[in-house]
Amino acid sequence: MNDNLVHRLAQLDTCAVSDAMDRAGHPSAILGLRPLSAERRIAGRAITVQLGPSKGGTPGRHLCTSAVEAAEPGTIIVVAHEGREDVAGWGGVLSLAATIREVEGVVIDGACRDIDESREFGLPVFARSAVPITARSRIEETGWNIPVKLSGIPVSPGDLILADGSGIVAIPSMLAEAVIGVAETIVQKERRMIADVRSGKRISEVMGTDYETMLRKESI
Repeated sequence: MNDNLVHRLAQLDTCAVSDAMDRAGHPSAILGLRPLSAERRIAGRAITVQLGPSKGGTPGRHLCTSAVEAAEPGTIIVVAHEGREDVAGWGGVLSLAATIREVEGVVIDGACRDIDESREFGLPVFARSAVPITARSRIEETGWNIPVKLSGIPVSPGDLILADGSGIVAIPSMLAEAVIGVAETIVQKERRMIADVRSGKRISEVMGTDYETMLRKESI
């Protein structure tokens, strides 16, 4: 996927993006999720899936398969499952298929399974936990490529997602250019702060009023 905004986002970290979103007055951090496999930074545009309790009967398609088949290289599959950890909303065969489609990673507000397989395939999976319990007859897909919420944070198809060791942030597509620009400025200034500390400047001075003023000035 030739996407300049995604390329720029991939050079940042979630902390800088979170600070930039704070300046805009928009919460962005999807809380409670952690990397479970292939622990590396991922950045991409979201394709969404909504899961819910099974209504009985035979579902038309296995959950998440539509999103996998529609995913372009570099896409991040975002699975909203209301934080459920008693049943897996993603598994190993899906991870293999996503890897073949060159999906950048998977973010699940809930549990997943077959983590060893996801590690083997090199697919980054961020979720609340791992659990071996199957989705069959327990949950089903209620929609895909629709607006969803993860940990209270809205995510729409095409929104930008960044995930790393500090967490996960979601950026609405309409704010992406402005947010990334502010985050890039924050990163540049923080690099100068690091250089000041390495040169022997006192940390209390580096982290003092100049830093707070810098954050206040960066607005969207």
